[in-house]
Amino acid sequence: MAALKIRKDRTPVGLRKLAKETDDARIARRLLAIANALDGMSRDEAATAAGMDRQTLRDWVLRYNAHGLDGLADRWNGGRPPTFTPQEQAEIVEIVLTGPDVEATGLSTYTLEDLADLCEQRFGKRLHPWSFGRMLKSLGLSRQKTRPLHPETDPAAQAVFKNTRSQAARDQTADEKACAAVLPG
Repeated sequence: MAALKIRKDRTPVGLRKLAKETDDARIARRLLAIANALDGMSRDEAATAAGMDRQTLRDWVLRYNAHGLDGLADRWNGGRPPTFTPQEQAEIVEIVLTGPDVEATGLSTYTLEDLADLCEQRFGKRLHPWSFGRMLKSLGLSRQKTRPLHPETDPAAQAVFKNTRSQAARDQTADEKACAAVLPG
């Protein structure tokens, strides 16, 4: 098998100096492996000394030959594209904030399973409920639900109760202060 040629625009000493100055440990290891290979080590020994496999070193040498030092940096391509488009995500947020129609659906609140089923019906795309929860969190929504409210709740009666209760507490503390002033202690 023919030996792999490495570009020689930098010396092994220069590559080691760059490895020492870089903040990225992964790039530093790659620089050191290439410097070792330029110094005459076998590809296997150079890779082992830098903590990588021989084939991995070959791949980094090919990128170094093609792109120079910039080729040694990791190239993240953004990962998997989102399942729902931004327009669909905006519609999902609107669905969640509006809530279900109790008379039509029989639901008082949405669960993650309900939302996943609704999105599958509406958009034809299925997400696992846990993944759906992560998406809702990334959209700035919380899984917390509002506190339940009894349908026969009377806000006016609650206000009267709070006022009379707080008035009774004020009267009691006033009585205790008066007793403390009269009784020698």
